[in-house]
Amino acid sequence: MNWFNDFFSMDMLLNIIIVAIPALVCITVHELAHGFTAYRLGDDTAKRLGRLTLNPIKHIDIIGLAMILVIGFGWAKPVPVNMQNFKYPKWGMALTALAGPVSNIILAFIVIFVFVLIPEPHGGVGTIFGFSGEPSIVALIIFRMAVLNVALAIFNMLPIPPLDGSKILLSFLPDRLYYKLMKYERFGMIALLAGMMVGMFTGINLIGNIVTTPAHSFFINVSLFFTSLVS
Repeated sequence: MNWFNDFFSMDMLLNIIIVAIPALVCITVHELAHGFTAYRLGDDTAKRLGRLTLNPIKHIDIIGLAMILVIGFGWAKPVPVNMQNFKYPKWGMALTALAGPVSNIILAFIVIFVFVLIPEPHGGVGTIFGFSGEPSIVALIIFRMAVLNVALAIFNMLPIPPLDGSKILLSFLPDRLYYKLMKYERFGMIALLAGMMVGMFTGINLIGNIVTTPAHSFFINVSLFFTSLVS
């Protein structure tokens, strides 16, 4: 991808804009979806703490945002959820967890559709992958937003505590085992951080490869589908 090879030769401020805007949108939508779903299921914790908002400042985790800027994906400040406020605590928690990744996939579809409406030579799949023309800044931001949304959804669906996928998977376990395993979520986060740090220093970004490859494939296939509809 020619645009990617030239990415780090751009002005630093431009780089930050292209990466930061999509990151802030993605994590804000993700966390808002968690909080709103929990609220609809009976838990008003996020609402009381001012987390049911599109203000990205309320959702930023400095380390998580830095990881997105540096390696392409990371996390936001988790929306607080009191699962005991749900009528069915385990399933309420599972639905709340699922809402985040689903919101990112929905947003990805929306921004990809917007992307295909950008005319060539400053838009279109060919410009992004170096086949024709040069992508505009807007096209790059939208492309980045689409891929990051999908990558964030895939990453969060990994069945590793405390990611959303683990909460969904654990909901199928008996109550006693469920609550016991939930206590060890922090160790999963330590393992994730360790894996990311190893990837940064060794260049072997295993988690990144797991999420970015299918995210790019998703973008290509969906954009081609939308292109066939509007052409």
